[in-house]
Amino acid sequence: MAETSSSSKPIEAWITGIGLATSLGEGLDAHWDALNQRRVNVDEKGFAPYVVHPLAPVSFDAQIPKKGDQRQMEAWQRIGTYAAGLALDSAGIKGNKDILARMDIVVAAGGCARDVAVDAGILNAEAKGNSAPGFLNERLMSDLRPTLFLAQLSNLLAGNIAIVHGVTGSSRTFMGEEAAGVDAARIALARIASGQSDIALIGAAHNGERKDLLVLYEFGDFNLKDKHAAVWAREANSGFALGSGGAFLVIESRAHAEARGAKPFARLSSVVADRAPRKHSGEITSTLESLWSKIGAHAGSTAIITGATGAEPATSEERAFLRAHPELPVRATGTAFGHTLETQFPLGLAVAALSLSRGALFPPADSSGQEIEMSKPPTQIVVIGAGHWRGEGMALVEAIS
Repeated sequence: MAETSSSSKPIEAWITGIGLATSLGEGLDAHWDALNQRRVNVDEKGFAPYVVHPLAPVSFDAQIPKKGDQRQMEAWQRIGTYAAGLALDSAGIKGNKDILARMDIVVAAGGCARDVAVDAGILNAEAKGNSAPGFLNERLMSDLRPTLFLAQLSNLLAGNIAIVHGVTGSSRTFMGEEAAGVDAARIALARIASGQSDIALIGAAHNGERKDLLVLYEFGDFNLKDKHAAVWAREANSGFALGSGGAFLVIESRAHAEARGAKPFARLSSVVADRAPRKHSGEITSTLESLWSKIGAHAGSTAIITGATGAEPATSEERAFLRAHPELPVRATGTAFGHTLETQFPLGLAVAALSLSRGALFPPADSSGQEIEMSKPPTQIVVIGAGHWRGEGMALVEAIS
């Protein structure tokens, strides 16, 4: 049974499991080492002129043992199911049927892959200018397999996690790029804080090594081109470098964690979200200031981990907000991991919880002066997500003494 909560005192939520599989590797030690060594895994040639952070080598068999399960998943689903398994292992509940049967799943997911060969054939034929009326409908009906759509529904990541790992509590999937990741964390925390849930698995996955995605974002001039640079050094060549990766967390009530002897990484204290109109300059900055006033951060040993994209004008407006708080050390995950859309906010939460559990903030990977050193251990980390197109959010992650 879930705990009950008085209206004056929400139930405390602990992060007790972290699963990471990204361009920097898999597992917590590998990521901590890479961040401290300022390592970046980037491909500037395979998708030239676009810059991509490819997934590091992963043996999917370790978390998805059945080859049949792997075959029916798209790459982003394999990445997510794998990272979810790592999070369950990290929390010490892998295979615990009693807990998994009542564990909530809250996933942020994109619109999945397209059939690139079909798209290319249609575009090439259209470009020749001799297509008959009804050509597009005929090709779509004859060339696209019905199973293509069944295998790529956004909520199938949660379904695959349920099938492979036996997580069979309630299931929610949010769509909406970066904002979806914020809402996944916000809803999971709200359910735990109110006593509606004891334990949840939240997260997202993204496959950035997709030509169809690069084409999509090129239409909006969002892609970073030619050469990798730190997020804060892209004003003259703005854009994000798509990244591949999965980030999942186990979040549970303090009482539930203590009852099973779980050791927490950190406490998730607050998640707030908004959506600036973005019709006039400065609206993102104002929205971030408003969220900051609600998040509950205090002066002292506080740092910021942001999912800033490098795309304009959102990144410049976020930078204006950060300049109003120059005393706070900042780290941008986009420099090391690339931009992972729905995954960027859960990734920030994971890195924040990892940093608090290790008693240190990893060093800057930026020469612009935006990121400063932090010599003392952080006690609070605010995770920021400002979408490249829409949506803003913040979370407060705190150390547990």
